[in-house]
Amino acid sequence: MATTTTPATTTLPPEGAMPLRNEQDIVMGRQTVRKLTQQLGFSLVDQTKMITAASELARNAVVYGGGGEMRWRFAAKGIRNGLTLAFEDRGPGIPDMDLALTDGWTSGSGLGVGLSGSKRLVNEFDIRTAVGQGTCVTITRWK
Repeated sequence: MATTTTPATTTLPPEGAMPLRNEQDIVMGRQTVRKLTQQLGFSLVDQTKMITAASELARNAVVYGGGGEMRWRFAAKGIRNGLTLAFEDRGPGIPDMDLALTDGWTSGSGLGVGLSGSKRLVNEFDIRTAVGQGTCVTITRWK
């Protein structure tokens, strides 16, 4: 009788970072966020919302910011647990934040729902940007 072994589930640390340079990194970012939300016990709906927001923001960092980094940390507020993600690039920055957060507006060939759509999918959304210095978008979803 042959025995089979199941690979150990990789547990990610409560804080970490990964580069965002290309399409493969965007895919790896999605997979990382999926693992993190599963570790935290998010519902499937909440996992999907966080993964979707992360995918959009990672793509923005690569496409518009010329690459950057995704950082994560487990968050706690009282008895609530959550996940905070930060997407930072050193790109051209966003000259008109109000316009950038308007549904349908795009500075490129996208659908114009990346920033505004991501904002709707999470509980907390913060963006810091400076023209010529880059952008950092931080999101949190609570369980």
